[in-house]
Amino acid sequence: MKILGMIIIAFGLVDLVGSYMDFDLWGNFIGVQLPDQLWQYSSYIEIAIGYLVIKLTPDNSEQVLES
Repeated sequence: MKILGMIIIAFGLVDLVGSYMDFDLWGNFIGVQLPDQLWQYSSYIEIAIGYLVIKLTPDNSEQVLES
């Protein structure tokens, strides 16, 4: 799950950098037209979701120390 979170964060970073370079990741690459208000914050939402996925994933190192 941590790898999935990292992939989502990377996707959000590409979306963020692309928006400053006039590249619409959702519209041009994926083919989904987002509403303007959602498009402005989509990269931040993606990064936050990736962070939550990483933080909600159980950490295996704590389980090893307890046993």
